[in-house]
Amino acid sequence: MPSAAAVAGPQLLLYALLAIVALIVMIARYKVNPFVTLVIVSLAMGVAAGMPLDKVVGSFQTGVGGVLGFIAVVVALGTMLGKLLAESGGAERIALTLIGVFGEKRVHWAIMFVAFIVGMPVFFQVGFVLLVPLVFAIAKRTGTSLIMLGVPLVAGLSIVHGLVPPHPAAMLAVGAFKADVGLTIIYAVLVGLPAAALAGPIYGKWIAPKIILPAHNPLAETLSATGTREDLPSFSTSVLTIMLPVFLMIGSSIADLTLAAGTPSRQILDFIGNPVISLLIALVVAFWTFGFHRGFDHEKILAFTTDCLAPTATILLVIGAGGGFNRVLLDSGVGKAIADLAVQLHVPLLVLAFVVAAVIRVATGSATVALTTAAGIVAPIAAAAGAGAVRPELLVLATGAGSIILSHVNDSGFWLIKEYFNMSVEQTLKTWTALETILALAAFGLTLLLSTIV
Repeated sequence: MPSAAAVAGPQLLLYALLAIVALIVMIARYKVNPFVTLVIVSLAMGVAAGMPLDKVVGSFQTGVGGVLGFIAVVVALGTMLGKLLAESGGAERIALTLIGVFGEKRVHWAIMFVAFIVGMPVFFQVGFVLLVPLVFAIAKRTGTSLIMLGVPLVAGLSIVHGLVPPHPAAMLAVGAFKADVGLTIIYAVLVGLPAAALAGPIYGKWIAPKIILPAHNPLAETLSATGTREDLPSFSTSVLTIMLPVFLMIGSSIADLTLAAGTPSRQILDFIGNPVISLLIALVVAFWTFGFHRGFDHEKILAFTTDCLAPTATILLVIGAGGGFNRVLLDSGVGKAIADLAVQLHVPLLVLAFVVAAVIRVATGSATVALTTAAGIVAPIAAAAGAGAVRPELLVLATGAGSIILSHVNDSGFWLIKEYFNMSVEQTLKTWTALETILALAAFGLTLLLSTIV
C-alpha cells in the first residue's frame, strides 16, 4: 500500500489538476449530480495521491464536518432570519429605501457599499445569508437581473474577507508580518473599495446580460413573502434587526483589541459576538420585530421558520462535499507542493506573497488556508530581507489578494453562490470565479501602486 508521500511534486499537482477538470466535465458536460461527483472525485484523488486507504474516507468526512459544522448552522439561522425579513415586509422596506436614495439604475452600487460595510466584521457566509434576501427583494421590485445585483454583493463581501482585519486570517497575517492593525485597515480600504467596484458593479453590469438564469429559483421564492402587505415595518426597525449580528461581532472584535484575554467582559462579548450566537440572538429578536409585532402568531412563525429550510438541504450537501474535496487536497500534500514550488521562484517580496497565496488558493480552494499558509512561508523571508525591504502592511494586502483569486470547484463558496443563484457550473465560473480573479488582480495591482507611495 502506498504511503501519503508516495506521490509528490509535479505528479501530485497533475493529479490535482486532473481531479478539478474531472469535476467540471462530469457536472457541466455529463450532468452528474454535483454531490455524487464531489464524493467520487475526492476519494479518487486521495487514492491517486497515495494516501493510505483507511485515511482517504476519514479525510473526506473531516472536511465535510469541518465545513458544515459552521456553515450549516449559519445557513439555517440566516435563512430563517431572511424569511421573517421577507414576510414582515422588512426586505421590501429596505429595498424601497435603497431604490429611493440611489435610484434603480444605481442600486447595484448601493448593494456593493452595503456589503463592504457589513462584511467588515462578519464572515463571508454570514454576510451573504444576511444580505441575499435584499438582493432577491430588489431584483423582484425593480426587475433587475439577480446577477447584476448579486455580483456586487459577493464582491463587497469577498474583498473585505480577504484583506481587512479583524477577519481571522487577515489578523493572523498581520501578526506574522508584524504589521500595524490600524494602518492595515486603512490601506485595505484604499485598495479594497476600487477593487470591489471594478469586480462588482462594473463587471456585474457587463456580465449580467450574458447570464440567463432559470425562471424558477427555489431559494429566491423561499426568501420572498408569500403574500402582500400594505403596512411595512419602519426602515430603522428593519435595518437594526438585520444588522444586530454585525453590531455584536463588532463588539467582539473591539473587545479582542482592547480588553485583556480571560477577563469576564471579553469572554461575554466574544461569546455573543460569535457568528452562530449573534445570528441566534438576531433571530430571537426578529421573532418579535418581524413576527409578533407584525401580527403573526406562533403557528405562522413556526411555519415560516420550518418551511424555509427545505431548499437548503441540497445546498448544504454540495457545500459539505466541496469541503471534503478541499480537505483531501490538503491532506494529500497538494498545498505544500504548491508552496514549495512558489518559494523557488525567487521573486520580489510582494510578488512572492501574492503568488504563494494564489497558487495555494487555486490548489486547495480555501482563502483562509491560502492566506495563513502563505503568511507563514513569506514572513521569515521578509524578516530576513530587513525592515526596510517592504512595508509589512502591504505584504498583508498582497497575501490577502492572492488568497481570493480564481475560486472554483474545490471551494465551498463556489457551490454556495451557485446554488443560491441557481446557476450552472459554467455560469458560476463566468460570474463568481471571474469576479474573484478580477478582485485579486485589481487589489494586487493597487497594492503595488500603493507601495510606490507609502
